[in-house]
Amino acid sequence: MSSIKDQLTAEMKAAMKSGNKSRLGTIRMLLAAVKQAEVDSRTALSDEQVLDVLTKAAKQRRESIDQYEQANRLDLADIERAELAVITTFLPEQLSDDEISNEIDRIIKETNAAGMKDMGKVMGVANQTLKGRADMALVSKKVKEQLSA
Repeated sequence: MSSIKDQLTAEMKAAMKSGNKSRLGTIRMLLAAVKQAEVDSRTALSDEQVLDVLTKAAKQRRESIDQYEQANRLDLADIERAELAVITTFLPEQLSDDEISNEIDRIIKETNAAGMKDMGKVMGVANQTLKGRADMALVSKKVKEQLSA
């Protein structure tokens, strides 16, 4: 069993003891998503794979928040924000915009990228180095901006 999964289980028990139902529900949802991924792959997930599941869950919450706000359903957006807050406690610290830009600059120099034709090369390296620490949609947008400049 992975250490992130152990941490999720320990936090679930703590939430049960404290009676924090919203946190407990979110952690149970995360553990169910991890279990489903294990069933689908027929193997126990590594920490990196568990991190992928958590990152995907966080991305889903961000997208839902945007959609609920556009539909003026702030009550549902607040629920998603609460879930996102719980999920982010299990993710590595996110990089700031400046840190992301600096990393992209470094990767572009490292790969000798000259334009949009090298986007795949840059994103491949960025995916390996920034995965879990930055929103990859934001990284992609910044790479496009820097390569087309």
